[in-house]
Amino acid sequence: MAEKQNYKMADNIAELKPAQTVRDLKSHELFINRDLSLLEFNRRVLEQALDESSPLLERLRFLCISSTNLDEFFEIRVSGLKHKAEIGLGGVGSGGLTPQEALNEIRAKCLDLVAEQYRVLNEVLLPRLEENGIRFIRRSDWNQEQDEWLHQFFQESLVPVLTPMGLDPAHPFPRILNKSLSFIISLEGKDAFGRNCNMAVVQAPRSLPRLIQIPGHIKGTGVQDFVFLSSIIHAYDDELFHGMKVKGSFQFRVTRNSDLFVDTEEVDNLLRAMEGELLSRRYGQMVRLEIDSECSDDVIAFLLKSFKLQETDVYRVNGPVNLSRMLQVCDLENRSDLRFSPYGPRKSLQLGKGKDIFSVLKRQDVLLYHPFESFLPVIEFLAQSARDDGVLAIKQTLYRTGPKSAVVDALVDAARAGKEVTVVIELRARFDEADNITLANRLQEAGAHVVYGVVGYKTHAKMVLVVRREGKKLRKYVHMGTGNYHPRTAMIYTDYGLFTSDVQIGDDVSNVFMQLTSLGKVAKLHKLLQAPFTLHVAILKKIDRERNNARQGLPARIIAKMNSLTETRIIEALYKASMAGVEIDLIIRGICCLRPGMEGVSENIRVRSIVGRFLEHTRVFYFQNNGESEVYCSSADWMDRNMFHRVEISFPIQTKRISKEIFKHLEYYLKDNTQSWVLLPDGTYQRAFNDEPAFCAQLQLMDDMTR
Repeated sequence: MAEKQNYKMADNIAELKPAQTVRDLKSHELFINRDLSLLEFNRRVLEQALDESSPLLERLRFLCISSTNLDEFFEIRVSGLKHKAEIGLGGVGSGGLTPQEALNEIRAKCLDLVAEQYRVLNEVLLPRLEENGIRFIRRSDWNQEQDEWLHQFFQESLVPVLTPMGLDPAHPFPRILNKSLSFIISLEGKDAFGRNCNMAVVQAPRSLPRLIQIPGHIKGTGVQDFVFLSSIIHAYDDELFHGMKVKGSFQFRVTRNSDLFVDTEEVDNLLRAMEGELLSRRYGQMVRLEIDSECSDDVIAFLLKSFKLQETDVYRVNGPVNLSRMLQVCDLENRSDLRFSPYGPRKSLQLGKGKDIFSVLKRQDVLLYHPFESFLPVIEFLAQSARDDGVLAIKQTLYRTGPKSAVVDALVDAARAGKEVTVVIELRARFDEADNITLANRLQEAGAHVVYGVVGYKTHAKMVLVVRREGKKLRKYVHMGTGNYHPRTAMIYTDYGLFTSDVQIGDDVSNVFMQLTSLGKVAKLHKLLQAPFTLHVAILKKIDRERNNARQGLPARIIAKMNSLTETRIIEALYKASMAGVEIDLIIRGICCLRPGMEGVSENIRVRSIVGRFLEHTRVFYFQNNGESEVYCSSADWMDRNMFHRVEISFPIQTKRISKEIFKHLEYYLKDNTQSWVLLPDGTYQRAFNDEPAFCAQLQLMDDMTR
């Protein structure tokens, strides 16, 4: 197990009261603001773009991910805070900040983060890419042949689909799509009708890629030379306004509130309501304006007035207003030398190709650890169930699975084969709503029963139940996971999946499905913990048990790995356990509102975050329990929404062999000193470098699975 490490408390935490006087565990100073913590995660993602041990195009990918993460942060978190501030909701949130105070802190951190993003792009990645034969050619560097080719592209591919819009009383400011690329153009002169027109807007067509590759046969052009679509529009935009002079042309992008609102108590058809709400997402309230740093103040003021935004909503950028448009370069053909080496996940030793899954599961539980082990057994489990004459029914939850999914194909096949197929689809899975509506319609057309979950609660549990006739009895086979039934993300997200034919777990999963579809009260579960009913209380009891063991001098330890930790009562319970002497290690990828290392309160708590090639997504909880250790995997993080506003399950690992395997994985993450970041008391993170030999948990797991 990794040694306990001590880190110096940052200067800006020094004004906190001495910890021994802070006994009110609800005190705001013991909690980190969740939104500031989320920005810290995005900073760690951006730092991966500077990691020279990673291939160059993967570093560019991390930069793009940091951009898309920030987009979502504004679309959801900032928009929510702005709404609270505007309606005068002045109560304090996590970390003791009011909505306006949080917005002020966010503004300062985002300005710094955005500046760093463009510094990394311009000063680090672009020069290195050019050294490796991938160039983004600026307008000032086009030679005559390139200029001629790009001009022809503009006339043939752009002009026919562009709609320049002059702004005057008869032509008000057009509606701008969320995150779309646009130009604000200042003009001089009169139009064809003799009207003075000082401003115009040009919206880039969504049908064209944002990067245009110049053919290699053009003189002076390499085989991987690109030009931004925005540069092409900028270069020739004067041709869109004949007889007028373009004084200035500046690219901009607006971000809108994208959090859907459906009053589930007022709608009689959730599917139709979601379809209607998706259309409004494109034109939600504006929350951010990104614009070329060279744009004049008067033009920015004009845009702010048009969008009803404030100066604090402006982010001036030194480069393309949407860094994520560069993602298309990350998957360039013939540049595998600049990407991670291909990794083929290990095929399950127990559930390999050709194995009868039902025969295997009668004898033993099977754990899969994606992406180190293949997701194919999950698909084959469903495919075998669809083909097997003994299978009578299949029930499954779907939260995110992708528009083209082998999982859904198997369910459709089963329904067409006459099986009773029931699918609980969460229509409100953020940013996957449209795909899930398509899947729901497809499954219904095949004859499956489709249920949209419970009003007021997102169905986030990951589970499959197969009911099979074996002789004169019915047997239940179950798969439960920490992640989604999404074959693509199973290749890049770390998640556990457990297969079992345990009778009590099968009955528990069956009862949860009955609850979701019939709306009746669920019978008492034998082994599963379920949110919003038993999970939160059970976690508190298990933490309290470790606390009592520590008080009695018995072995007491907690290791918990998850995506986010925000739920205050769990944090308070962890503080109490720490004060009693429980050693606590938390491996939290993203948001963490717990403040570790506070003398007398959380000095026995260590928090680390792993950011690497794969997105850490497992939720697993270890309790030492005086030598009778317990391990639970879960679909739920320790967040308010998971505990009280979602349907979640947490399942025990009952096989000692599997428990030991999971514990070994946790030890790897605690030993990691290459991709690990340690949370400091002030809410910032620092690399967990030490004098030990370099150890990377993800690389070690990849190595283990190839033996």
